[in-house]
Amino acid sequence: MKLSGGCHCGAVTFELESKAPYPYMRCYCSICRKIGGSGGYAINLMADAGSLMVRGAETKGVYNAVIDGNTSPAERHFCKSCGSHLWVWDPRWPELIHPHAGAVDSPLPTPPETVHIMLAFKPDWITVPDGPGHVHFQNYPDKSIEDWHRSKGLFEA
Repeated sequence: MKLSGGCHCGAVTFELESKAPYPYMRCYCSICRKIGGSGGYAINLMADAGSLMVRGAETKGVYNAVIDGNTSPAERHFCKSCGSHLWVWDPRWPELIHPHAGAVDSPLPTPPETVHIMLAFKPDWITVPDGPGHVHFQNYPDKSIEDWHRSKGLFEA
């Protein structure tokens, strides 16, 4: 599926291809919470890094979070004009890019369930839905984004 998106001010836009476009996983870690800023979590998708086309790249900045005193190699790309976070790219998995669902303008499919991850880092003020259709993990889930899509028959060939 082709995904198109960009920042709030329009200085940076992007297009890329995703075989796993369902925005099903909400991450509550401090990095996602603070840079994503929406509902106390961030939702990342998975796409093909080789398909990324960017307009306005000169306006884009990169943030590498510090985790336990070490700088993460994961690059969190954002617009330097309006501050919108756009995607995460990590050199440990160079073939993948993870656009933020909130930066995608294309209509996204509705996921059959919501997976809540990194709940060990969630502040008390955030209420996490429970019950049918909601799966919880204190840390990372047992399936990758691709594995989850495949297990649900949603991975696009």
